[in-house]
Amino acid sequence: MMNYKKYTRQYFMPPVESLNWAKKEYVDHAPIWCSVDLRDGNQALVVPMSLEQKIDFFKLLVRVGFKEIEVGFPAASDTEYQFLRKLIEEDLIPDDVTVQVLTQAREHIIRKTFEALKGAKNAIVHVYNSTSLAQREQVFRKSKEEILQIAVEGATLLKTLAEEEGANYRFEYSPESFTGTEIDYAVEVCNAVLDVWKPTADRKAIINLPSTVQMSMPHVYASQVEYVNEHLKYRENVVISLHPHNDRGCGISDAEMGILAGADRIEGTLFGNGERTGNVDVVTLAMNMYAQGVDPELDFSDMTEITELYEKYTGMKVDERSPYSGALVFAAFSGSHQDAIAKGMKYREENHCDTWTVPYLPIDPTDIGRSYDADVIRINSQSGKGGVGYILEQHYGLKLPKKMREAMGYVAKGASDTLHKELVPEEIFQLFKDKFENITEPYQIEEVHFKQHNGIIAEVTASYDGKTNVIVASGNGRLNAVSNAMKKHFRLEYDLVTYEEHALEQSSSSRAIAYVGIKDKTGKIHWGAGLDVDIIKASIDALLTAINHMAEA
Repeated sequence: MMNYKKYTRQYFMPPVESLNWAKKEYVDHAPIWCSVDLRDGNQALVVPMSLEQKIDFFKLLVRVGFKEIEVGFPAASDTEYQFLRKLIEEDLIPDDVTVQVLTQAREHIIRKTFEALKGAKNAIVHVYNSTSLAQREQVFRKSKEEILQIAVEGATLLKTLAEEEGANYRFEYSPESFTGTEIDYAVEVCNAVLDVWKPTADRKAIINLPSTVQMSMPHVYASQVEYVNEHLKYRENVVISLHPHNDRGCGISDAEMGILAGADRIEGTLFGNGERTGNVDVVTLAMNMYAQGVDPELDFSDMTEITELYEKYTGMKVDERSPYSGALVFAAFSGSHQDAIAKGMKYREENHCDTWTVPYLPIDPTDIGRSYDADVIRINSQSGKGGVGYILEQHYGLKLPKKMREAMGYVAKGASDTLHKELVPEEIFQLFKDKFENITEPYQIEEVHFKQHNGIIAEVTASYDGKTNVIVASGNGRLNAVSNAMKKHFRLEYDLVTYEEHALEQSSSSRAIAYVGIKDKTGKIHWGAGLDVDIIKASIDALLTAINHMAEA
């Protein structure tokens, strides 16, 4: 039996709650984005990236549109130190991109970090120390005053070294384990750091509030952020940043609610890579904004390439169901879903819609480089008439009658169920041809001649069981006359209930396809299709296939 009683809530609610953030409907602007893929994401890998991979990844992040990129912990390893030096010395950092480096609030680490930064045009030095109750009592065994002093001394050394070097670096402070820290104490520590830095409008400080370990539901984190937002000194000159992890699976919610609560900036990674369960997934977070009509200011228009490069550099895999980026997130296998999507797409085409409202698709897959044909309508044993009909129309121009789409849907479902696999468009088309075209047994029609006299008279040369006969019958049209001839001579009992036709190409010599449905005496409908440059020939071929299906039933 799992012992749930040994767990208790370790977070701290603010002493006063306003909950103003909860009255806001949605995130209406993009935050400042800071990628921590090259530090937090890299240190979470079983095999960290090589120097060359980190450079390639850095270039990808720049291409996506990140203006702030944390490049590592240069005092922690030679690879991270050399990586930063290479970026600086080979002038690989665009003028509009700021690199960020992380350092503990310890003197020798801070000095090593500044050494690695020499020559950087734009940089953020991010210093941190843990402030949580658990860390103070169990790890450091220090008082609140002693922990606060560590933060102040680290902040002071950052300012001193920057002034000595004449560097206009910006500073960032994180009360690590913020979510396990008494909120009024966290504010006290952050304000003490800000009193050292005295941020200005042209050199703002960053206060980062990490959910180093998620300890609460997202609304609690948002309330904590809101309290800090309302009690920080120099607030107009401070950027409040969030660094959500994902221990409870709530990284996205923490970030979104935190922005509503006053945060200006988000630190996260592509696809949520990071220690333990990972960081906040910037792809999902940004695309959530995009799906609400807000410009995320990051470019994911080629999601497939970004995903492939990420997997190449990190050795990680993006899950097939990962929001927006997963291989199957737009795929509809369910018959009802496929039908709704197909109808929604048709509605957009007919009504020239400017906004996106297609059922089951929160965004237009083509916006991120995906396609309707390959990514949306997927056919397996769970699929139905709508999806199969959509595939045949989009790929092959076949506009099946509604009831025939249903019949073809069952054919495809049965084949997929038997084969235990998804069907690709070519297989679906072949199933259609095998089932509904050119079925010439047991009945055959070799030749037909028409003349007009009180309607249409058809002279049909038909055979059954090796015997050929010439049959004459009249009707109100050519197909009706042929049908009457077959019914009359072979004593067939059915009604011609559906006939549709359309051209497959737009030219004088284009082929046409005809669809015929006949209802037998039990009420069951049998289908046939015919394809020919002569629409009459196509219609007769379709009728013959339908008759032969009925004979086989």
